[in-house]
Amino acid sequence: MRLDDAHPQAGSKKRRRRVGRGIAAGQGASCGLGMRGQKSRSGSSTRPGFEGGQNPLYRRLPKLKHFPVINRRCYTVINVGKLAVLPANTIVTLASLMEVGIVTSDDGPLKMLGDGELGIPLQVKAAAYTASARAKIEAAGGTCELLGSAVAESVS
Repeated sequence: MRLDDAHPQAGSKKRRRRVGRGIAAGQGASCGLGMRGQKSRSGSSTRPGFEGGQNPLYRRLPKLKHFPVINRRCYTVINVGKLAVLPANTIVTLASLMEVGIVTSDDGPLKMLGDGELGIPLQVKAAAYTASARAKIEAAGGTCELLGSAVAESVS
């Protein structure tokens, strides 16, 4: 096969419409656009979204600043400094913190944040840790254990 053998299939190419070439051609003086009006004039038509001067839909709707994260993770967060009231070598979980009254609501798995100071060793079991929280717990002689499926996101 050569390049000059390539041609379109029979019937796939239609001849272009010759408008404005007299009444015998089928598309005479008005070229199939009707008699008068905005859509019969030469040049481009109205821009996309134009509604004839009415305030268009894209201007009537409120402008949304930020889009929400779908299926975002919600944690019950607590700072390391709040754990200083616990006795040494306590096992810290979300349930134990709720029993003591340090945490009042269960908003999801426990996440440790690094604000505050800790001077006692604790065995903390949480779903996520910040890097500073992990450093402060281990510097005080405690241990950090990851719970659940948050192993991949230990530092977030």
